[in-house]
Amino acid sequence: MASPAGEFGDLDASALAGLVRERQVSATELVDDAIARCEQVNGSLNAVIADMFEDARNRASQPLPDGPFSGVPFLMKDFAAEIAGQPFLEGSRFLHGYVPQQSSEIYQRFCNAGLVTIGKTNLPELAIGVTTEPELFGPTHNPWDLQRTPGGSSGGSAAAVAARVVPMAHGNDVGGSIRIPASACGLVGLKPSRGRGTLAPHYGDILAGYFVEHGLTRSVRDCAALLDVTAGPGVGEPYVAPPPIRPYREEVGRDPGVLRIGFSTVTPLGDPLDEDCVTAIRNTVAWCEALGHEVVEAEPQFDAMELWTKYTTLLASLVAWAIADWGRRLGREPAAAHFEAFVWAFGERGRALSAADYLLAKQDVQLQIRAYARFFESHDLWLTTTLGQPPVELGTLVYAGDPFELRRRMAKFSPYTYLANASGQPALSLPLCASRAGLPIGMHFTARLGEEDTLIRLASQLEHAHPWADRLPAVHAS
Repeated sequence: MASPAGEFGDLDASALAGLVRERQVSATELVDDAIARCEQVNGSLNAVIADMFEDARNRASQPLPDGPFSGVPFLMKDFAAEIAGQPFLEGSRFLHGYVPQQSSEIYQRFCNAGLVTIGKTNLPELAIGVTTEPELFGPTHNPWDLQRTPGGSSGGSAAAVAARVVPMAHGNDVGGSIRIPASACGLVGLKPSRGRGTLAPHYGDILAGYFVEHGLTRSVRDCAALLDVTAGPGVGEPYVAPPPIRPYREEVGRDPGVLRIGFSTVTPLGDPLDEDCVTAIRNTVAWCEALGHEVVEAEPQFDAMELWTKYTTLLASLVAWAIADWGRRLGREPAAAHFEAFVWAFGERGRALSAADYLLAKQDVQLQIRAYARFFESHDLWLTTTLGQPPVELGTLVYAGDPFELRRRMAKFSPYTYLANASGQPALSLPLCASRAGLPIGMHFTARLGEEDTLIRLASQLEHAHPWADRLPAVHAS
């Protein structure tokens, strides 16, 4: 065996798959090691809320597909992507007892790639929120500081990957839910372009294509190779992203050319950035310039308050839809007692909207996105921090009776990420920087629609010049 079991946690998924391919380790050994890692740290993190240990062991003992990640342990976020025969809750007691009969296409693609799922990860109820503190399962703790949030909504996945339980995990994103926890936990987090993947068979889209599937990784090459796994339309998609020129994994290490990058240290809504975040931007600007890129201080011009207000109106309609959808699917009548107070209050706001209100809000968002997108006619990328501050203490982003005030706190914490969901553009959080206290600060790059290749090329450059692979959080499996 080339690598002792104690070193598996230091390797990314591509390296682990290489060991399996070369018969230096078996899938069963990797799965057993990941299970031991999960048992070692999950009591502190509360990242994995349902284990699939026996299922994983059984699958690893059988011949696996000859995919890019054959034999690599994996975790699934318990939201949107269903697994046949496995209880599915989306962080909500309303779904108690529901067991899917059909797996989602995204899960099947993970299986076809050879990934072996060992469990399911924590999230806020119905994935509503930028922190992972559901009442049903309790909070997930950030492995860099157990008193702080891992972000949300893919916070359980992020905490587990950062703590070296598995090398990568499933995540999805409707307003930052991949990139927010990637920043908070020091990971690579990509939101693909609208229409890049599929939500088959259960949904055509979710909220006009704002919602996308992908995952959280520790390396750029894993992020790119995972995008090859998740990308591609299903039958009857409502829209499809422009096809890639070549497999995304082949973009790693490819010269991006000289990119024109605009950067900003001002949030769209005018909230001040944390001082450490401003320093992180300045450092990243210098690093990009050292790589030969043209970096200028510039930002998109649009009515940020109008866009944020109407986007959150659409999110309210999403919550109302999710509650109604599950009520119809389960044959149950939803009531306030079935849901957390914030989720129900947000859903009530959505239920008060008419069809015309929804379409008007969507129209208003699209109008602002036309203004926002003009920035990318003269800039290849927009650089900001992913979050407005390093990960905050648990409880800071929890509902305290005023839905509007909580949404404002959320916007201050994550001032940029939702813009790429609204525009459909790909965006990437990279773990390039840290606060003075040693907490991760993700750097956020947004590209033109369909240009994930540009993001991967630049990310590969930055990872090579300023590597992060050796950084370990305070709590990690060994």
